[in-house]
Formats: sequence, C-alpha cells, structure tokens
Amino acid sequence: MKPLPQVVSRDEWLAARAELLVKEKEATRARDRLNAQRRRLPMVKMDKEYLFDGPDGQVTLADLFDGCRQLIIYHFMFDPSWEDGCPGCTNLVDNLPSNLARIRASDTSLVVISRAPLEKLESYKQRMNWTVPWFSSYKSDFNYDFGVTNDEGEMPGLSVFLHNGEDIYHTYSTNGRGVDILLGTYNYLDLTPLGRQEDWEE
Repeated sequence: MKPLPQVVSRDEWLAARAELLVKEKEATRARDRLNAQRRRLPMVKMDKEYLFDGPDGQVTLADLFDGCRQLIIYHFMFDPSWEDGCPGCTNLVDNLPSNLARIRASDTSLVVISRAPLEKLESYKQRMNWTVPWFSSYKSDFNYDFGVTNDEGEMPGLSVFLHNGEDIYHTYSTNGRGVDILLGTYNYLDLTPLGRQEDWEE
C-alpha cells in the first residue's frame, strides 16, 4: 500500500505548497510551449480513400468531419473476434464529453473508430449508453495504415486531421499513454494523495 504523506504544521504545508507551485507553473509554461510545437507540426496530405461503416451506411474520411475543419479520431481497441471492447478504451470513452457542442464550437468533430464490425460496435455502444459517433474500419486498411492494428494485435491511439478546401491532411497521432490527455478522470486523481492507484506511480 502506498505510504501516506507526512503530517506537518500549516506553516510547513504552506512552504511546501509554495515550492510545488513554482514547479506547477513551470510545467504549465512547458505544456504551452509543447502545444504550440504540436500545432506547428508539418502535415501530410491524405491521398488514399477510406470507407467506414456507420449507422447510416458507408461514409468517407471527409464525411467524418461533419462540416467541421478539424477532426479528432480516437482509435478504440475492438478486435473483430472480441465480444467486448477494451476496458481501458471503455474507460476513456466514458471520459469523453456526452455533449460535443463545445468541441464543435471550435470547428472540430470528434469520432471513435474501431476495427470490429459495426454490429458489435452498435451493440456495445447501446450497452454502455454512449452517444459519441462510432464507426467501423473493418473493411479498410485504416487501422493498419495508422499503426493501431499490427501483427501483435490492437493498440489505442488518437489521430487528428485538417480539412482545407478540397484536401484532407493528417496533422498528429499518438498512442499508448499519449491518449491520457483525453482522460479527465486522471486529471482529477492526479491531484489526490493516492493518485491513480496504479503500480507504476511513484
């Protein structure tokens, strides 16, 4: 069991808190610089066509923008042979906003894509009471091309695209712990003494 913090006086706590605040502000400024560098990443024009299965039939990558200039895709681990989605990805989608209006107000669409057939995705989505748009890449190379399906299986990830005129560009991707940025629950737990209560934490 993780040891609890040391018990100190209020003055000692205030001094320790002030010391930590300096580091927190440094981290905030570093994150701002990192975000700016991410925005300046070069982008790749998408020349390959992809088709996805959705509740209203087949759609293209351009359709997923739904009239917005930007598109965020969460690559949800759901192998075609599985009956249930990945527990970690399930936790992440539980953290996504149920109302995407605030994201759309910034001209951005957010969708989830998995390799399992649409029927399995729709069944799981209904069971989890989700409303986020979810599409199947079962009949395309999309998951393979973006590195979230390989010979070793499925991997969680996130990809970002920009629609400029008639062209679509891939601007950013991350996987593994890179998707933690979407987990609002972790941001809350990171403020507590017990943290996320995972083995790797110090």
